[in-house]
Amino acid sequence: MDETVAEYIRRTVLKIPRDEIKTMLQKWGFLSEAQLQTINFHQIKENISQEVVQLCEENSADIKQAAVLDIIYNHIYPNKRVWSVYQMNKTGEETEFFDLTDFKKKFKRRLRSALKNVTINFREYDDNAIWIRIAWGTPYTKPNQYKTSYVVYHSQTPYVFISASVLKSNMPLLCQALLVASNYCDIREMELRSHSLNSLKDIVFKRYSQNFQTYYPRPLQERNVAPESADIRIIQENKNEKERIQRLNREVFGDGPQPKLEFAQYKLETMFKSDPKMDVLDKREPFRCLVKFSSPHLLESLKSLAPAGMADAPLSPLLTCIPQKARNYFKIREKKGLFPGSFVSP
Repeated sequence: MDETVAEYIRRTVLKIPRDEIKTMLQKWGFLSEAQLQTINFHQIKENISQEVVQLCEENSADIKQAAVLDIIYNHIYPNKRVWSVYQMNKTGEETEFFDLTDFKKKFKRRLRSALKNVTINFREYDDNAIWIRIAWGTPYTKPNQYKTSYVVYHSQTPYVFISASVLKSNMPLLCQALLVASNYCDIREMELRSHSLNSLKDIVFKRYSQNFQTYYPRPLQERNVAPESADIRIIQENKNEKERIQRLNREVFGDGPQPKLEFAQYKLETMFKSDPKMDVLDKREPFRCLVKFSSPHLLESLKSLAPAGMADAPLSPLLTCIPQKARNYFKIREKKGLFPGSFVSP
């Protein structure tokens, strides 16, 4: 077994929590059950990794088997990577039969025609997800197994989830290989990124049920109240306002947890309306800007704005529509004239 393969297997084992090493090696299936019985999984991970490497040497492991172990690890811990969503388009609406063997053949042939030094591995899962691991090299160097790209493609859907390596210059090659293999003609990034792969799937596959606002804030009614009952009135109004905010927040976001989205971006185009006498604008041209949102948990952060008193309830559709709009457009473009007057960052 090559020394680089042995070192890669050792490092992969070290990444796995000690209590889960045996289970993951069983899923890998490269070592027999009898071999696994000889490993002491209660010792420190460094010693466990050395014993695993020794057994892999007995079985003459190569980089293909090592890559499969890495795919299993990333499938169990997808949150260790940052994922982006891409959507593909085709000219017609016809539905073609998906042939996995043909897909693999086309993908490898297209990628290797552009770059010889590349390692490509596939693994299929029960949810029709095809996991693809790509280790990139250069015309003069071998593939770097520590700077890999991952692709998760669900057959019969136009959506692709990509966790790119630091070598972003290879993204055009990867996208072109996906288009050729899946018989699509165009691919674009949807400007959605997150560590939570499952949350991104929930959004684009519409597994996330979100309500949309139908209520608008009403001004509090003023009443003539005797001074001695002023404190009671204020307490009651505060209670009513809190209940109203909770009800409207529930109408907009629902009762369940929000998908974990960390980044969203879209283009905004609107007309700036001002007093003609002020002569602010010589020409009536649309106001264009790029709106970016980022947070460790973007949707939960938006959900907490109104209860925290940082925004009126219900929130603007500009904020609450992010998951819905993301499913329908590559980059969200709001209608003109939606926000007259001044522009305030939320």
